[in-house]
Amino acid sequence: MEPRISIITLGVEDLQRSFEFYTGLGFPSSRSPDDGIIFFKTGGVCLALYPIKSLAEDVSPDMAVKASGFCGMTLAHNTRTKQEVDDILNRAVSLGAKLEKPAQDVFWGGYSGYFSDPDGYLWEIAFGDCWEFNQDGSLVID
Repeated sequence: MEPRISIITLGVEDLQRSFEFYTGLGFPSSRSPDDGIIFFKTGGVCLALYPIKSLAEDVSPDMAVKASGFCGMTLAHNTRTKQEVDDILNRAVSLGAKLEKPAQDVFWGGYSGYFSDPDGYLWEIAFGDCWEFNQDGSLVID
């Protein structure tokens, strides 16, 4: 297997609500909720939204949808400036996200905070002055 992630799919309760949330954050898509699945174009991995019950059924007809809570995974958006962290967290909250951890200086030398989207998926918004970005906006990892 090539070391690559092509799509991250989030199972959502309300496709329209999640579509509006992510487009409000600036994620571009050529699809609509009427298509039954949304694909957002990002720098690198594609982000998809799909109804959570349908996603569970796609895995297995017997797959149960788990209750909310920390599932041991976060999504991250790395910024080019410290101010962008605050701006994005504020924008997410204005669109219906819950602020889980206000932006602050963190142990690894950067600045970050967390929000959860309308379905409870956790996003870290982070800045590190040592980070570099590829032309497509993806993070350079050495």
